[in-house]
Amino acid sequence: MPSPPIAARDERQRRFEEVYLAHRSSILGYVLRRTDNPDDAADVIAETFLTAWRRLEDVPCDAGARLWLYGVARRVLANHHRGVRRRSALTERLRADLATGYRPPEFDSGQAQIAEAFLRLPPAERELLTLSAWEGLDYGQIAVVLGCSRNAVRLRLFRARKRFAGELASCQTRSAHPGVHVTNGGLA
Repeated sequence: MPSPPIAARDERQRRFEEVYLAHRSSILGYVLRRTDNPDDAADVIAETFLTAWRRLEDVPCDAGARLWLYGVARRVLANHHRGVRRRSALTERLRADLATGYRPPEFDSGQAQIAEAFLRLPPAERELLTLSAWEGLDYGQIAVVLGCSRNAVRLRLFRARKRFAGELASCQTRSAHPGVHVTNGGLA
């Protein structure tokens, strides 16, 4: 399809800007009063004015433009609310499936010590270790996921493994000697 002449495009843009500037406050208020948060409102408003842009020839030229935009916003809001209900229903269904299908693992004392040592690590180190061990990614793949160099991953993973080994040793010492606490400087 050939593009419209420049004069027609300029006229179309001028007309849209005129409609937008004249009615954005009214539509914003209408949508804000019918949504739960500003992010949802922004999405609905954007979709409303996108529809106005696409169907600009259907937008009345007089005061009826505001009413036409209310009608579009109303339909966009209905679609938005249906989507929210579908997502909520899916979330509830997944929650119910997980509640009946998932059983937390039962740990023996060794596994509990490993879990405790792992949870003592900073989140960034836990992420590195899980990308390597659980996801089976190599240094280059982890570098892509984290947005850093392969050498940075290699060094960070070495440090994370070393810290994990130290935390595991600390957990095992506490378990073997319950009243003795291990600190960075040794036994306390």
